[in-house]
Amino acid sequence: MNRPRLALAALLGVFAAAPAAMAQHPAPAAAETTASLQGGDTEAFVHNQYMRKFYALSVATLKGAPGADLDAYEQKSYAIFRDFGVAMGVGPGKMQDHLKLIPRQVAQIAKEDPHVLDTFDSFIEALVGPK
Repeated sequence: MNRPRLALAALLGVFAAAPAAMAQHPAPAAAETTASLQGGDTEAFVHNQYMRKFYALSVATLKGAPGADLDAYEQKSYAIFRDFGVAMGVGPGKMQDHLKLIPRQVAQIAKEDPHVLDTFDSFIEALVGPK
């Protein structure tokens, strides 16, 4: 009868010691890093003629126009994105697919903060965040 109790006591002793052993070796803290989804050269991705065309289209369509035709804005944006994809060497369809949600997001951002469209720099910051 003593054997089951000893085995149970030994087993409980192992479980009781486990948290103490784990407490001695904490997991390393995760390093905080920032990564760009556009690759290493964010400047080339956002400061080019295609993003300037998209900005101009956004201003013309969204600034001061509460009843903007978002479907037409989206299609015109896609045409710019396809040209951009060719210029960047990734292909028109891939770039359009990569940026497909951006026109509607820009429309929502501009609705919430119309000053986003005041300058190209504020527009880019709204799209990709501050430098």
